[in-house]
Amino acid sequence: MRILITGVAGFIGSMLALRLLARGDVVHGIDNLNDYYDVALKEARLARCSGHTAFTFEQIDITDRTGMERLFRDNRFDAVMHLAAQAGVRYSIHNPHVYTDTNLVGFSNMLEGCRHGGVGHLVFASSSSVYGANAKLPFSEHDNVDHPVSLYAATKKANELMAHSYAHLYGLPCTGLRFFTVYGPWGRPDMALFKFTKGILEGTSIPVFNHGKMIRDFTYIDDIVEGVMQVIDRQAQPNPAWSARDPDPATSYAPYRLYNIGNNRPVELMRYIQVIEQCLGKKAVMEMLPMQEGDVPATCADIDDLARDTGFSPRTPVETGIARFVEWYREYYGIRQLFQGDTDLPLP
Repeated sequence: MRILITGVAGFIGSMLALRLLARGDVVHGIDNLNDYYDVALKEARLARCSGHTAFTFEQIDITDRTGMERLFRDNRFDAVMHLAAQAGVRYSIHNPHVYTDTNLVGFSNMLEGCRHGGVGHLVFASSSSVYGANAKLPFSEHDNVDHPVSLYAATKKANELMAHSYAHLYGLPCTGLRFFTVYGPWGRPDMALFKFTKGILEGTSIPVFNHGKMIRDFTYIDDIVEGVMQVIDRQAQPNPAWSARDPDPATSYAPYRLYNIGNNRPVELMRYIQVIEQCLGKKAVMEMLPMQEGDVPATCADIDDLARDTGFSPRTPVETGIARFVEWYREYYGIRQLFQGDTDLPLP
């Protein structure tokens, strides 16, 4: 297949590109390489793909309507994996316009490109953040998500609605994936694992929100990529049992589907930190803080539908995933020394 990946220099995008190339697909990647976090890390991810003859990269911002029109006019794609977005719940509180520009205007450009470009399947990144004020665990795609607690979450919910309108109006097959706290090597520096590892190694305090009383469905990158590939290969189909009198939010009479993609094994934040400490051989200095605006205390993905439809089966425990991240972090940043003396911490 010929597949377009937007946000290809990002964490998930770059890892997905490598896997698709390895199985023989042709990958066309775009990214704006913005400075939301370290551009050098994004360029290093891209460098891992650049040696493949079946890989093409263009620096394009999805908010650039003319550039996006040219992209779809000059190329034909069997499928699109749309990962480009302005990420970050907390960042959205202070920088709202970036989210409306990228996540709404940019997504509109993407939908129009897919519509006019004859794309066979649009898969797009949504987020577990759409569950907002919902407290029933595990989170189910079949529950309504009408009470977002951050603008970021609201833009992701809007993406789901926009995609459905194109599935309805133009028959564009659309599948939305609600990602749950992805982590692993080559991850994002604004995420907890990266921040905690850096802080512990440097001996600086790490911020622990809600005084550590948080639960997250941490999902390892390799499991995520496997699930995404399975979804790309499974074009969204109408649900013949869908009822307008009892509408199911996760399916439709149109070619449209929503899936959770998570680990379904939530972990307490304090346990997560403990495993990082064990892998580093060094205790964390923790700054206990109240819950941040826009955050939620717990997430857990109901993945029954994705497992049933694609065979998705995440296998990586946090002990294994964090150890792999720490190994990568030490190698990438050239950290070789082992920290000893603070405590004798057994390896996980």
